[in-house]
Amino acid sequence: MPIRRLLTLAAALGFCFVLPTPAAHAATVTKVSNQVDIRCAFTTLHQSSDWYFPAGTPTGLLWLQHGFSSANDSVADTAQKFAERGFLVFAPTLPTANALGCTLENLGNNTDFLDNVADLFGKSADPGDKLGRSFADAKTKAGRTDVAMPTTMVFAGHSAGGEAVPYVTQQLRSKYPSVFAGVRGLVLFDPVKSFIGNNLSSSMNHLRNAALPVLLISAPPYSCNRNGSGTDTVLQYTSGLPFRGVRLTTGAHIDVEAGSAPDPDKIACGTPQDRNVSALQTLATAWASDFVSGAKTADDYPGGAYYEGLRTSGVLSTL
Repeated sequence: MPIRRLLTLAAALGFCFVLPTPAAHAATVTKVSNQVDIRCAFTTLHQSSDWYFPAGTPTGLLWLQHGFSSANDSVADTAQKFAERGFLVFAPTLPTANALGCTLENLGNNTDFLDNVADLFGKSADPGDKLGRSFADAKTKAGRTDVAMPTTMVFAGHSAGGEAVPYVTQQLRSKYPSVFAGVRGLVLFDPVKSFIGNNLSSSMNHLRNAALPVLLISAPPYSCNRNGSGTDTVLQYTSGLPFRGVRLTTGAHIDVEAGSAPDPDKIACGTPQDRNVSALQTLATAWASDFVSGAKTADDYPGGAYYEGLRTSGVLSTL
């Protein structure tokens, strides 16, 4: 029986299967760790960055941004899944604290720093610029000098990263329209709105006029996601759209961290459940692939067999 049909049947019967990724499949992804330079006021940060190379020619670049007080290691599990779907994955670590305001979450005014993050992607076609240099180093280390930087992109962010990603996307739209044309969609994992500023609401206010797909995978409101503040904001600015994503009914804020979730995150926010991780990774990678192909895999949306199996078995509800 095909895996997708098995999962659908299991969900309909109320069971949850965790199917291991075959070793040969996992081996097709090559992970390389290095650094990426990002401007910060009058200086330059040298930030940790992970690159995941798929087996063949990448279908697109997938920027995967971790959340508040975290690092790129925490999203390694899901990064691997995106790469297995054919994406070249870029996962940088962005600062939680910085005296110059160069932080992922808005702790005062981080917009200048996020503008510099947008600059990475805006100049990604230049092999001599910051992202290009990091990529060139990574593909040499990976033995993948055949790979070119994709011009098609999907952006995904968790928690505070789910606020930063729409902001950066809007900056691309404003300052690098030719690069923005290659951004096919956003996947936001339980986004959290900063206590300070309006980065999320302002960016979503603009992006809703851009016909750019923005889909959510969220947990129920509780302390770790600031009572669903980010999800509520995104829903406000995407009202009227036929599908805006899902809420995992027993989800934890850190479900996207999956098997790579650090122990402190699990203690603070709850250990991800296998059934939620499976649904999150299956849907997120499918949606991202659809963004790039322009197709719609019916199974992974309301009305589709896999999706409806998850919904009727209580794994998720539609936002």
